[in-house]
Amino acid sequence: MEELKDASIHHTAIRISNEIKNMKLYSELYKSVQKIVCSPEVNKENIKSTLQAALLSNGLDTDIRNIVYHLIRSTVRNEYKITSLSSDPLNYLRRAGIQWERRVRKSLCNMCNEMQVTLQGQPRLSTDKEELLNKWNELSNYQIDLSNYRPVYAPKDLLEVLLSLKGPQRQEDDLHPKWEFSHIGLPVKKIYDLRMHFLDLIRNEKTANWSLLCQKVLQKRHSPLCQHLLKKGQTPTQYRGAFWAFVLGSHVEQYDQDHWDKLKLSVMNTDLIVDKLIFKDVQLTATNDDQYFVYEDVLYQVMLCFSRDTEINQIINQDIVNHSKTKQYDGPPSVVPFHGICMFAAPFCYIFDSPVKLYFTFRAFYIRYCHRLTTINTHPQGIVSLCLLFEKLLQTHEPELWSHFREIQIQPIRIVFKWLMRAFSGHLPPDELLILWDLILGFDSLEIIPLLAIVILSFRKESLMQVVTVENIEAVLADLSSIKILPLLQLALTNRD
Repeated sequence: MEELKDASIHHTAIRISNEIKNMKLYSELYKSVQKIVCSPEVNKENIKSTLQAALLSNGLDTDIRNIVYHLIRSTVRNEYKITSLSSDPLNYLRRAGIQWERRVRKSLCNMCNEMQVTLQGQPRLSTDKEELLNKWNELSNYQIDLSNYRPVYAPKDLLEVLLSLKGPQRQEDDLHPKWEFSHIGLPVKKIYDLRMHFLDLIRNEKTANWSLLCQKVLQKRHSPLCQHLLKKGQTPTQYRGAFWAFVLGSHVEQYDQDHWDKLKLSVMNTDLIVDKLIFKDVQLTATNDDQYFVYEDVLYQVMLCFSRDTEINQIINQDIVNHSKTKQYDGPPSVVPFHGICMFAAPFCYIFDSPVKLYFTFRAFYIRYCHRLTTINTHPQGIVSLCLLFEKLLQTHEPELWSHFREIQIQPIRIVFKWLMRAFSGHLPPDELLILWDLILGFDSLEIIPLLAIVILSFRKESLMQVVTVENIEAVLADLSSIKILPLLQLALTNRD
């Protein structure tokens, strides 16, 4: 048994070593290790122990541990996807995801045809390029006609597709309540499982000086320690950016700066239809939001570069099956913009002053979490699973509310879906939202989102039980400025059976 264990560790080490060699940071890392190997700190007669000590004293030991930490996290995510492709019985759900992706891209292509432009874009006119360059730091003053442009899709469009999902009929279906997602056989956690997963959130551990503790953890520069500290939801504002960068592995290196410069140059040189969609989205959402309108200029910068970043889809590695009989549709370099996409980036404006630092941490957050909220998939933290989790928690722990929604013939998921798909961005005040996203990063879980949705409905239960129309329900839930998520979540996780 020990031999098998050793062999497994050996093969894992080889695989991780090969993956590190393919990373952008490998060249600089290799040079740093070479310098240490050649230094007097390393004794050739006892190279193993002296090299380990030298790596530790020079801080490279922590850097390498952090690299391995991020590689393992991303590998676990990819291994799930590979397994699901080969053995997941919910093939209909995966096909729905493919069809949704094609529908979105087809809509974008149709818009290109209407506007008589190509999806690949065209060289930007010199006058336009000059204006864009001059106004790069104040793009709110960049004049552009957006009257004929509309979002490719909105959250309600995705919800309609989710509600129309039809799986294979099972005999036991007749025994189950007719929920919107009850026929989908994805496993989701019960409240006991959630309590165990979020146990650190409800542990009563008193810290005399939280700010000092954060400073000590940051000095160690150890990503897992930073992640653990985020689980408390008490990160001081001045340290949040550093913690998020460590957990997401998004510290800006020279190659990142070079990548940003290339993306910016692409914005200057090429006029894409997604540019108009980005401008339109920022104006429809962040510009009209009292909390985010002041960040309009930086959001244009970040989202325009985001729209050019071909690495995003490569990292996400979406599994789109090519069927020879099905027409294929091209897509933009990056993600197809939808109504509200910039709200995934907007909260980062409260954390980072530098657009470059903001961009790479936002990009890492989007790749690890946000893209799951806008695609149809079988992942346990995908939007379908989160909807199913919300539905089961509501029926199990708020049966009166559930029955009330049924009696007035309103689907509860329609009320909260915008919260789920945006991870509450634009709905919670920024200071509370950032605490929520601290918890997402700390526990590496989006399941906190439907749990919070249930808590809010419970908190407003008395008012909700007295109204019978969608408009009045939305009015009851429109203002979340008084919501304090930490005490509510802790109460919910502590008291529910």
